[in-house]
Amino acid sequence: MLSIAARAGLGVLDTGAASMHGEAVLGAVMPRPSGFRITVKAPRGDRGPQYVESETRASLARLGLNRADAIMVQSAGDLFSSYGAHYWSCLKSMRDEGLFARVGISAYASDDPVGLAKRFQPDLIQAPASLLDQRLLVDGSLATVRDLGVEVHMRSIFLNGLLFLPPDRAPSQLGQAAISRLSRARRLIAEGRSDPLQAALGFALSRPEATAVIVGAATVGELNAVIAASAKPPPDLDWDGMALENPEVITPRRWAAA
Repeated sequence: MLSIAARAGLGVLDTGAASMHGEAVLGAVMPRPSGFRITVKAPRGDRGPQYVESETRASLARLGLNRADAIMVQSAGDLFSSYGAHYWSCLKSMRDEGLFARVGISAYASDDPVGLAKRFQPDLIQAPASLLDQRLLVDGSLATVRDLGVEVHMRSIFLNGLLFLPPDRAPSQLGQAAISRLSRARRLIAEGRSDPLQAALGFALSRPEATAVIVGAATVGELNAVIAASAKPPPDLDWDGMALENPEVITPRRWAAA
């Protein structure tokens, strides 16, 4: 999968949530030299700066790297805790030391990405946005973050796979109004002679706010499908008509485990 991604010219490799086994596997099979801009997730900061630094250096070692492109705070709430100031200072110090080129924050819409950008001045922010969840696009938040000089990476563009589910398999917790809206979105995509994968990627890649779009792939087949769909021109669809507007619906934490 990594070789396929490298040949396709995919630029950013997000290592996901911190996992010693996962990092070791990636380090063992990573193409050398790697052309990826690799993003590492920071450990939680509640055990102090020494722990954060030692665990971060261990992550780089498992990945077989001397330095990575970025280190990301996994939960914006950590920055507002009692240890938040020391935590953020530690991450910036590792950036200044040269272990990373940039330091960033992974945020939810409820975390106020604009406020995070203004207060902490990160180099990049990861935030959720998709053709179903357009909140941070419609209200201008991601455009404002970009204009503040902070790089934007869009994630959750499939909204936990919701776009791929037929309406009769959608979680009942969404409610009938949202399921009807989802059914309409799938109908618009079909009428536009597209498919959910191409539509989701086309929408995300067409957004000027983002310099990268983060997607997950579990198999070679899934990765090849993503690469093929992203190479096609964005379909001409009624994007506005596909947005789900109820925050309860477009917050997967409220229904994904159901």
